[in-house]
Amino acid sequence: MVGASLAGLSAARAARAQGFTGRLIIIGDEQHRPYDRPPLSKDFLLGTMTAEDLFLENEDEGLHAEWILGVGAVGLDAETRTIELADGRSVTADGIVIATGARCRQLPALKGLDNVFYLRTIADAQGLAPRLVPGNRMVVIGAGFIGAEAASVAASRGMDVTMINNNQVPFTAQLGADMGATVAKLHTAHGVDLVCGVGIEDFDTADGEVTGLRLADGRHIPADVVVVGIGAEPNVEWLEGSGIQLQDGVLCDSMGRSSVQGIVAVGDCAAWFEDKLGRHRRVEHWTGALERAALAVQALLDDDAPQQPLKPPYFWSDQHGVKIQFAGHSAGYDRLEIEAGDPEEHSFLAVYYQGEIPVAALGMNQPRLFTKWRRSIGKPVAKPVPAGLASAVAS
Repeated sequence: MVGASLAGLSAARAARAQGFTGRLIIIGDEQHRPYDRPPLSKDFLLGTMTAEDLFLENEDEGLHAEWILGVGAVGLDAETRTIELADGRSVTADGIVIATGARCRQLPALKGLDNVFYLRTIADAQGLAPRLVPGNRMVVIGAGFIGAEAASVAASRGMDVTMINNNQVPFTAQLGADMGATVAKLHTAHGVDLVCGVGIEDFDTADGEVTGLRLADGRHIPADVVVVGIGAEPNVEWLEGSGIQLQDGVLCDSMGRSSVQGIVAVGDCAAWFEDKLGRHRRVEHWTGALERAALAVQALLDDDAPQQPLKPPYFWSDQHGVKIQFAGHSAGYDRLEIEAGDPEEHSFLAVYYQGEIPVAALGMNQPRLFTKWRRSIGKPVAKPVPAGLASAVAS
């Protein structure tokens, strides 16, 4: 397993659960054993979870794995399945699981500045946490969910928070314009200043820190701390020239098989083919790393492994005390229906449809109803029989 985060650990667990008794090696470029990343921008920043709480292994794990930590993979000979490591060592295997994840997309203009943070690792969160000081000014660049969670935590700490987004409506890519606007209202209701549809012209700096941002419309936003959340890039550069097909990640079939036999890919670095979409897609969600690893390992251990249907992608987010849950794909929906609750109260269940088929569901503080609808995604929903017709049939 090349990658010692959730996807790599899940693949190792799946290998043992599926009867693999051979030598199991897990390679990771961080010194830490696998840990949970989603809480880094939620509970960890809030101080309700410690670093020790994040680690994913159990004491009685029983993996019997060999760990190579603190050293990354820098090359792969796919023909011999030999992995080259940064310290000059190499590892040759009968089967390889690529689980090298993704990294935060960087803003080069902010490189090396002390009060600029990205949120991907424990070290990132540990560096940001002491900067969450009441009365200080935080600017979040990018209205993705990690940045939005950081904004929520900062606002709860009494900080003055501004979130800047290039698009007119934040969260549109994930939720569509209507529901993106609903989540945006949640932030403004809690004092976050949302600046949308305006680009950043330049940054003011002094003494190695950002002191402010100058926007294209002439506004100046002062800053004591800056959080950048503008997406992620798959960690696949080490595979260039290996013979494995790459395109915004490792191109895989719908069971995680790469273009080279005996090599599969899982997690944020893997672009699996999704039959319902008719294209490859990377899923950068916790549940994808957890659930798809078992399918990839099955395909790795058994050439004749039967095709398994992929579960709809799912993610959750905690913002301003509201639990947001989303499953499915919002792209291409033709109507949106509020099945329960009221979006203005930030407690509701919305279902996205293509024809009569629900293709996605969004819940805000509706966990039980969301769980029900999550199971219905991709399945035709029976229309209720009109009351008059029902009476006629009964008679």
